[in-house]
Amino acid sequence: MPPTLASLVQHSALKLTVRAGADRLGTPVRWAHASELADPVPYMDGGELLLVTATNLDAEDAESMRRYVRRLAGAGVAGVGFAVGVNYEDIPAALVEAAEEAGLPLLEVPRRTPFLAISKAVSAAIAADQYRAVTAGFEAQRELTKAALAGDGPAELLARLAAHIDGWAALYDTSGAVLAAAPDWAARRAARLTPDVERLRDRPAPASVVVGDSEDRVELQSLGTGRRARGALAVGTGAALGTAERYAVHSAVALLTLTTARSRSLQGAEQRLGAAVLRMLLAGQPDHARAVAGDLYGGLLDAPFRLLIAEATAPTGSELLTETMEAAAARTGEALLLVPEAERVVVLAADGGSAVAACAAYAEAQDDRAPREGGAEDSDVVVGLSAPSGPIAVSAAYKQAEQALSVARRRGRALVEHEELAAGSVLPLLADDAVRAFADGMLRALYEHDAKGRGDLVASLRAWLSRHGQWDAAAADLGVHRHTLRYRMRRVEEILGRSLDDPDVRMELWLALKTTEAATPAEG
Repeated sequence: MPPTLASLVQHSALKLTVRAGADRLGTPVRWAHASELADPVPYMDGGELLLVTATNLDAEDAESMRRYVRRLAGAGVAGVGFAVGVNYEDIPAALVEAAEEAGLPLLEVPRRTPFLAISKAVSAAIAADQYRAVTAGFEAQRELTKAALAGDGPAELLARLAAHIDGWAALYDTSGAVLAAAPDWAARRAARLTPDVERLRDRPAPASVVVGDSEDRVELQSLGTGRRARGALAVGTGAALGTAERYAVHSAVALLTLTTARSRSLQGAEQRLGAAVLRMLLAGQPDHARAVAGDLYGGLLDAPFRLLIAEATAPTGSELLTETMEAAAARTGEALLLVPEAERVVVLAADGGSAVAACAAYAEAQDDRAPREGGAEDSDVVVGLSAPSGPIAVSAAYKQAEQALSVARRRGRALVEHEELAAGSVLPLLADDAVRAFADGMLRALYEHDAKGRGDLVASLRAWLSRHGQWDAAAADLGVHRHTLRYRMRRVEEILGRSLDDPDVRMELWLALKTTEAATPAEG
């Protein structure tokens, strides 16, 4: 720790005597400075031991000394050392009383102790403190490096860092989730800082910010050297970091950044292997794919998985999504096969696993953040998700994901699952402007006919089609004779110029009717 007034008083060679402010001798001394100016405050930084002989002071005037001492105390001066036997044989009572009143420590310097000796003692103590801090910092760096090279993950590194700073430490992934914390109780404290980590993530790395509340002082440091942070480190302490603690934190940031960069390089190699596995699966070669997958992806191919295709609609859309999925998979130890394709990324993830759940949560957040109509351009990414699949059906799963992705774009949603398409009606898939225009054009002549009060051809056509062309059943639904219905259907054929015996015509008319019904608000 830096020198204090108490350590100078206890220095046997200096022979200093406390005359005022004995209860404040624990004040740190940043420097010792001699000045005979009547007002030295403009030249002080705070924390100095001011050494005086009172050459230019009216040291026996009580009011003058009160003003002088108040100015020094207000400037943050650590204390005053008064040399006796030079201009005054003893410290004037006015100065002693003013120092006591202001709570400013006042030390008596004997004639045989030169100011230079005090300055040297302060300088030596500061140098020794700095040396201890640097030595402690290097020792912390060695310990943290050993922990990082041990290959046991970040937990041991964080534990040693927490011990060095006498506080706590936590590591976050790119989504702001806590990956590890030390001591264990710090995980809950760290989780409350996720919004701060998310804001830090959006700043170019490296970046830092100090946050905190009544509990502690927390410093957040981003990890990474590129355009975007790859994570964050939080350290919580009861006070501002000292020199040794700062060395330890900087070492931890460097080691975690290197670890992250190494992980990204390894991830690149894994992605190239994953691309080869995916190509084999799409080519219908599951056995070869298993052989190449090995231990890295073999477990993923042994259980049902989902194939998803994510397409970026913003510069970092698919990157943010994949980082979120990677972080979720890492927390649970799941395998994740991820293959970037230009502005898209193809992913194989365990069905029912945390990565798929993280993808769904991310997409839901996108939809909640940017409600829109008929376009997904307001979200960061658009995702199509296949039904659960296995190695022999990857080609079909890829087509399912493509179809779901197309629907997601059309519906203006961040994510669509293929199971929605299979289980639901086909009509929502066609509910866009082009289909509505087709339906309107196909049925316009019938609606115009009915509007003139010359029959109810649209309702009759709907009833006949809904009964699959059964005349009696459709006529009963309408409350008319079947001959009347036959007449109306002949009029439909005449007006449209198309035969109702053609199944394609009946299908198009039914879809047109359902499309116009969906576009018309329900009455009531």
